[in-house]
Amino acid sequence: MTTPLTRRKTHPTNRASAAAGPNRRSLLEELLRDVEDYLEPNEVGVIQRACAFGAQVHAGQQRHSGGPYIDHPLAVAAILANMRLDSHSVTAAILHDVIEDTPVVLDELASEFGHDIAQLVDGVSKIGRIEFDSREHAEAENFRKMLLAMSKDIRVILIKLADRLHNMRTLDSLSHERRKRISQQTLDIFAPIANRLGMHAWTQELEDLSFRHLYPKRYNAIRKELDKRRGNHTKIIELTRRKISNELKGVGIESTVVGREKNIYSVYRKMQARRVPMSEMRDIFAIRVIVGTADQCYRVLGVIHNLYKPVPGKFKDYIAIPKANGYQSLHTLLFGTFGQSLEVQIRTNDMHRVAESGVASHGHYKSGNKRGETPPLAHSWLMDLLEVQASAGNPGEFLEHLKTDLFPDEIYVFTPQGDIKKLPKGATALDFAYA
Repeated sequence: MTTPLTRRKTHPTNRASAAAGPNRRSLLEELLRDVEDYLEPNEVGVIQRACAFGAQVHAGQQRHSGGPYIDHPLAVAAILANMRLDSHSVTAAILHDVIEDTPVVLDELASEFGHDIAQLVDGVSKIGRIEFDSREHAEAENFRKMLLAMSKDIRVILIKLADRLHNMRTLDSLSHERRKRISQQTLDIFAPIANRLGMHAWTQELEDLSFRHLYPKRYNAIRKELDKRRGNHTKIIELTRRKISNELKGVGIESTVVGREKNIYSVYRKMQARRVPMSEMRDIFAIRVIVGTADQCYRVLGVIHNLYKPVPGKFKDYIAIPKANGYQSLHTLLFGTFGQSLEVQIRTNDMHRVAESGVASHGHYKSGNKRGETPPLAHSWLMDLLEVQASAGNPGEFLEHLKTDLFPDEIYVFTPQGDIKKLPKGATALDFAYA
């Protein structure tokens, strides 16, 4: 929260240049370039107007870093524009702190920018007022409020996640205690929600930024080891990448083959789960193959297994059996070049888009479609959680269920009819019978 402003009688101009000193101009120009690439001119005009409005009502406010406050909403909007979200989401991101931090009220915002944008801003403001603490009753109720906001319009949580992502990127100016508190909250709540919504890229960045502030020594130790190994593995990855790419070209499969590296927090979690030091971690670097169709994914798998011996028991088919958040890919672990084990992920372009952006890749949030419905997969998940909350015997029971849900460890069972049933880890035969 920043210090409220004295209400001005003047109204913002329609010109985006009102947003602007020299530092603002680069942020604004970058945002407008991004939205002009995929939105209609009239939609870009509304975004320009929102920039001018936001610059005026936030005038005189500063972030803890000392920079003008308007830099933050512009950066949040740019994150969403980079995901190519609809114009209402981007506009609401520019205005997301207006109700909370300025004298502007909801009705005024609705009059200026329309009901849908005002409701998005109001939803983000309500989530921003939620305090997560150790008191079970309060925490359970606050989670319920957040789930309700998400179920009404998933764009609310997308804006809030982008807001949290930019705040995490600029956390260094805060005190040590505040950095730790915000980072723990991010790791416990916002990163798992991003993951549950299938937003892999945001999840990884939120995790790594949180981990860096919570455990700087562990973070730096893993980062340095990754830097050291990267030099040794670069040649191996490149040799493997070229070999796979050339082989696929030879059998007529057009593909994109890239090397990738696990994020720092993911490496740390694997070290903890396996109870091994960094020196014994082997599956840190990987290859990703992206092709046109699901059928080609399986053909690619056959080609790769002819090139390299697969590690037994390490194949996972998330195409036939997607993860709960909609993630699809084939995963296989190989005995690679020079005896190094190497993970390979195989997916289509559409699967890759969903894997990286999750619900943000959904068609509802693209230009020309401003409906606020939550995609079926996410809506089903939210409704299930709200039902559990209503029937839970006590707040602790609900929070335990929520924790299990946000950190899922699922198993899949085939029925005699060939149907697939998803069950939690530890489920019994009786659970399967009634699934």
